[in-house]
Amino acid sequence: MQVSKKSFDEGLQSFVFSGNMLAALISRKWGVNLFHSLTKMLKGKNIKGLHCEERYIPSRSGGDDIRVRIFKPENFEGELPGKLYNHGGGYMLGVPEVSLELLEQYIKTRACVIVAPDYRKSVKQPFPAGFNDCYDTLLWMKENASSLGIRPSKFIIAGHSAGGGLTAAVSLKARDTGDADIAFQMPIYPMIDHRQETESAKAFTTVPVWNGITNKLAWDFYLQDQQGKVPVYASPSLNKDYKDFPPTISFVGDMEPFKDETIEYIDMLKKFNVPTKFELYKGAFHGFESVVKNAPISKQANKFQFEAYAEFYDKYAP
Repeated sequence: MQVSKKSFDEGLQSFVFSGNMLAALISRKWGVNLFHSLTKMLKGKNIKGLHCEERYIPSRSGGDDIRVRIFKPENFEGELPGKLYNHGGGYMLGVPEVSLELLEQYIKTRACVIVAPDYRKSVKQPFPAGFNDCYDTLLWMKENASSLGIRPSKFIIAGHSAGGGLTAAVSLKARDTGDADIAFQMPIYPMIDHRQETESAKAFTTVPVWNGITNKLAWDFYLQDQQGKVPVYASPSLNKDYKDFPPTISFVGDMEPFKDETIEYIDMLKKFNVPTKFELYKGAFHGFESVVKNAPISKQANKFQFEAYAEFYDKYAP
């Protein structure tokens, strides 16, 4: 489906050309590797005014130790909610440090201790490697709650794009196993359906930042070791039972491949009476609120994101 520049929100139109170039770059393996190499240059970067750490924690699945970044307010006393943050990048690229501005705003909005794993990427280590790293990080947070200054319960899980997919998958497994008590989750425009059969997944092949072509490449990398039935923790949209799921916050643009799967996910949660807050942004492509921060529609989305986070924090993780 060919999409014209005028189809997008007016405040986002200036980024359409650059966004199309980005989508074209990461629709090729060499481009993914290049972009990932560039993001790795951010490793070790800190947030001024916050306590920042880098640690390596053990993998429970035989992988290398997991590099995690820890961010929290300086000189706080007592316990804070622990927040697992899974960064985006199609499961195939990125590092936690790409999201520093976002993580800073979370902590400023409501104090918490954020642990963000640099999980294994799918180009070299497909599912379940990255998923296991994120889940192992949650279990490590629970087991080391005292030293981290967090509660051993009422965890918050969040992530954008593939990080949203990992958020949905980790929340699902935590529900299934009872390993950890999740206060609420924030899978923002999550990558959760490998089938790519929705109307939006098939239609938006020429949109900025992330399109159907990029999406197919990313799923091919993520599931390259899977034969036969795809596990539900790899593709959370396969789950049909949302009983006892945590309250959920999400939003998505209506001009991106993940639109329909996000809406279907929220509708399923509502069907099971799970508290939700959700917004659909007209004329918005993937990741719009982070790549064009000053556009009015981006400011609206970020206002919704942080106000919803504050509301659920006060209600479910006080």
